[in-house]
Amino acid sequence: MILVVMGVSGVGKTTIGRLVAETLGWRFIDADDHHPPANVAKMAAGVALQDADRWPWLDALNQLLRKEESAVLACSALKESYRARLLAGIRDARVVFLDGSKALIASRLAQRKHRYMPATLLDSQFAALEPPVDAIRVDVAQPVETSVAAIVGSL
Repeated sequence: MILVVMGVSGVGKTTIGRLVAETLGWRFIDADDHHPPANVAKMAAGVALQDADRWPWLDALNQLLRKEESAVLACSALKESYRARLLAGIRDARVVFLDGSKALIASRLAQRKHRYMPATLLDSQFAALEPPVDAIRVDVAQPVETSVAAIVGSL
């Protein structure tokens, strides 16, 4: 199974995704590690990515996921079209939507320094977000351990 842990920047995709993968004994993949340099430069400059910037990245992630039997991918995957492209041809996949209020996420972002994703892009992330319909929905206001247990229990 491929498990995509998705949501806006600052919801805890990497933290929660890594713990879910460890709990299940699966490989963890962070989509941020696979952005092309041009995308990283845009985001570091505070410029939101456009769909044209994302398509090659999502296609590369799809090819990577097709080689995995069981993996957890932390990826923003904000739009349904992104999730469809990411999971194209993958039969056994689930999506986990890490959901939280804008105020909570903004407060988290104010306390951290991401290697290239500035907190100023949070508004653009919420504007682009299309919450998934058929997903495991997790409220990130709860403790990380509770979120991980809820995800693992839902599988």
